[in-house]
Amino acid sequence: MPEPVPGPRPVTPVGIAAALLERVEAGLADVAGVPDDVRADLARARAIAGGLEPYLEASTSPESPALAALTERTRAEDWSGRSGGVRLEQEMLSGHVEGALLQLLVRTGRARRVLEVGMFTGYSALAMAEALPEGGEVVACELDAAVADLAAECFAASPAGGRIRVEVGPALDTLRRLADAGEVFDLVFVDADKTGYAAYVDLLLDTGLLAEDGLLALDNTLLQGEPWAGGPGGPDGEEQASANGRAVADLNASLAADPRVQQVLVPLRDGVTLARRV
Repeated sequence: MPEPVPGPRPVTPVGIAAALLERVEAGLADVAGVPDDVRADLARARAIAGGLEPYLEASTSPESPALAALTERTRAEDWSGRSGGVRLEQEMLSGHVEGALLQLLVRTGRARRVLEVGMFTGYSALAMAEALPEGGEVVACELDAAVADLAAECFAASPAGGRIRVEVGPALDTLRRLADAGEVFDLVFVDADKTGYAAYVDLLLDTGLLAEDGLLALDNTLLQGEPWAGGPGGPDGEEQASANGRAVADLNASLAADPRVQQVLVPLRDGVTLARRV
């Protein structure tokens, strides 16, 4: 019998904080001399952090059966050893709450054409496609052809799957080709390699790919807390962060000072930055 696929590990700042608090609480369980009020405060902090993301899930409109099936398919896959130079894991899935946010952005912004940079198994692409009006289209860029094939199988089971066009290959090459073809998008969602974000943003803003007054959404802009708290090695800041953490920190600082956009970083899951082209 094959080994069961482990569940997703915590990859958001709140999820990581909750896991750390749980570990500290367990470590102090048999330690004598810890004041009762300290134990109570620790238990309260762990309960607040650990319960937030499940509460957000429960308080968000339910996902469609097709999105739920895509989630299960992604979690059932064995991603170990499947990367072509890029590490793939189930935690890369956008998921229910972020998908619901993207659907609201599509609907309230009345977007008809959506561009996604970094598709993975297609949860966010399908979520946005479900929110599009008749005749709308999602163009999704994905580097890995095998992952794109898996996503296409999931799309085929959804009535909205026909609104998604998948472009396989390096994202910058695809974006340049789309720009040269004169394609324009009302909403662009970027969830790809973090060290490439700055180049994607510049290309989107310097060409006509993002419509005037269009909306740019960037995922993972809190990146597990690394931009301000460093990596697992310690709390010393940027020098402890990974290359991805440093790239995200640099991007956040750059966007905050960029006159081309009005932007806000929303602390949802691993951070979502929303930037309106001005």
